[in-house]
Amino acid sequence: MLTAPPAPQATATPAAGGPGAERPRASRQVFLGCLLYLSGLTLVWLFFALTGRDGGLLFRVFRIDAATVGRLLTGFLLFWVGWGWLWYWLKRLLLRRVVGFSREELAESFASRIGTPFDLRALLARHSERRIRIVDMITRRGRTVPLLLAGFLYLAFHISKEPGPQSLAMGIQDNWLDSVVLAAAMLGAYHSSGFFGRALYGAHARVMDGRLARANCLVAATMWMQFKFVMIPVGLRLAGVFPAETYAALFVFIWVSYIVADTLSEVVGSLLGKQKLRVWGLGEVNRKSVAGTWACFTGSLAVCLAVVFTRHMPPSWLALAVVVSISNTALELFSPRSTDDLTMATANALLCWGFGALVY
Repeated sequence: MLTAPPAPQATATPAAGGPGAERPRASRQVFLGCLLYLSGLTLVWLFFALTGRDGGLLFRVFRIDAATVGRLLTGFLLFWVGWGWLWYWLKRLLLRRVVGFSREELAESFASRIGTPFDLRALLARHSERRIRIVDMITRRGRTVPLLLAGFLYLAFHISKEPGPQSLAMGIQDNWLDSVVLAAAMLGAYHSSGFFGRALYGAHARVMDGRLARANCLVAATMWMQFKFVMIPVGLRLAGVFPAETYAALFVFIWVSYIVADTLSEVVGSLLGKQKLRVWGLGEVNRKSVAGTWACFTGSLAVCLAVVFTRHMPPSWLALAVVVSISNTALELFSPRSTDDLTMATANALLCWGFGALVY
């Protein structure tokens, strides 16, 4: 039975310009950058909403009534607060029972870590890095992957039944306001060590990212929102070159392959890999493994090949499956951490566009 280690000694907050001072500075820069992005997004939305102008493909005018507010509030409380709080408690339990964190270490780990002492090096000297990585992986992926895969598979099924020119644009016009609300909530909870901070960041902020954990999460969420808008012009271009019966396969090649590849990379890398490949990005410990990289490629290729064979696609799609899988693997490995949601899916969409221009 694991016993809790002695309570950690207090550490001093780095002085301005001293060792480690760049971490809170980077966190502030990330916060301000994402705040500027949200401000611009909100102003554009307000322009179309208040003037009643037609934003064309970018924005469809709709009324903010009781039903809209109820939908937003229900979705936010259920999927972001309630679901996030559940996984926060599971992570807390695993860190306590599997890794052996003390109550003081738990309090430090689930605080914002931005303006408070958090000595990751001392924490790793007392506990197993592999166990911490596995707990980070279980709760991060457990919170996000089931919802994402369920939503993507539903959309792929819907597209296969009712393919249309705008189906590959991901319904951006319908979820612009959702993106604004979620981004505002994450920014509002960024410095919070209380209820909303733990619900929105507790399960997703890696212990291994140290004092940059929330910055990593916020950038990842912002990149995710950004790709939604990238998919408006790219999705419509795809619809212009591919026949309607291929839309569902395209959706899987672009979205599902990257979700599976990214997930398997972290799962296999945490469980089996030796973290020797240094990568660049937000986080105090930035390393990946060869095992995780191979899992990324094979997972992506398996998903794409399954679509090709089950939907009886032409042989040329086999080449596209290999190219997309290589792209997923390279960008998952070399993209700055927390940006691969944007780079992997965008590259997949552009590769499919080029393929369609050549073949169809």
